[in-house]
Amino acid sequence: MCDYDSLAARIHALTEGETDVVALMATMACEIHHSDDRFDWTGFYRVTEPELLKIGPYQGGHGCLVIPFSRGVCGAAARSGQPQIVSDVDAFPGHIACSSSTRSELVLPVFDREKRVIGVLDIDSNQKDAFTEEDAARLGQILAGVFGQIGASQAA
Repeated sequence: MCDYDSLAARIHALTEGETDVVALMATMACEIHHSDDRFDWTGFYRVTEPELLKIGPYQGGHGCLVIPFSRGVCGAAARSGQPQIVSDVDAFPGHIACSSSTRSELVLPVFDREKRVIGVLDIDSNQKDAFTEEDAARLGQILAGVFGQIGASQAA
């Protein structure tokens, strides 16, 4: 299991004072990805135009380049503003299979300080039932601590 206290401390130390969203996402994707063996693919999809996510910094194999808000687990998180914990991706209606090895998925919306969704954090696992509510809550706290300081002009 992930040591979230240690992860949060590392991310805080590495990102303190940084306001560039892509730099923050790249650093966080790397730190999160290497923090737990369950995490097979870890990355961000950024809101680049209304109702559209495009791939951002990530760790792991190739991801999907573009995901509309209307499709998949990432789209559901962006559309609803709620974390998505999918224990079996084959059972999720409309799941987008970017990688055939993905068995479960955790997607968290990323909000700026105005509480607007600026992207999503997507974590895939090659294990079924890999993610818990605690994973979602602790990663959500880390995201809020980093991106909750970013204003609208910085997130664009």
